[in-house]
Amino acid sequence: MNYIWLFLIITSFIFAAINGKMTDVVNAMLQSSQAAVKIAFSLIGIMAFWLGIVKIAKTSGLIKIFSNLISPALGLIFKDVNKNSDAYSNIALNFSANALGLTNAATPFGIKAMEDLQKENKGDKKTATNAMCTLLAMNTAGFQLVPATVLAILTASGANNPTEIILPVLIVTTISFICAVVISKILERVF
Repeated sequence: MNYIWLFLIITSFIFAAINGKMTDVVNAMLQSSQAAVKIAFSLIGIMAFWLGIVKIAKTSGLIKIFSNLISPALGLIFKDVNKNSDAYSNIALNFSANALGLTNAATPFGIKAMEDLQKENKGDKKTATNAMCTLLAMNTAGFQLVPATVLAILTASGANNPTEIILPVLIVTTISFICAVVISKILERVF
């Protein structure tokens, strides 16, 4: 990836020099860098707020309650995972945090769920189980009821109405989630 970025930067400087637009490229580079720093600093407050909400949700048991609500649906997707195992509860917590748009909080649950699934793996330890592949597909699809991180970035960027993305994000992530699970289940039978 570094080579790709390096190639793009060098190419842009070469073409800017050939076309006499070096001043424009340098000005654009400086303005973009300044905007990136402003957005990053704006995100600190917003992310601190959401991380505080996550902490409150975890401490109060809200994420656990949401996990219990979705547990029956996850039982249909993860039929081969023991409902009383740590893996199952971590899958539920991972999905819950992702659905609430708290991707920073979801990552540790997802990693822990994968570790627990690996412990339960009775076959070849170098091969992922069907449950592991399904969990990966679910996380890649990224179902979100509330896209908190995207809302934070839009707000920090000065968007006029950052909440207008909620319905489109819900539609798209629902479709991608359903497709990911269905394809995972189809491939599970093929392989």
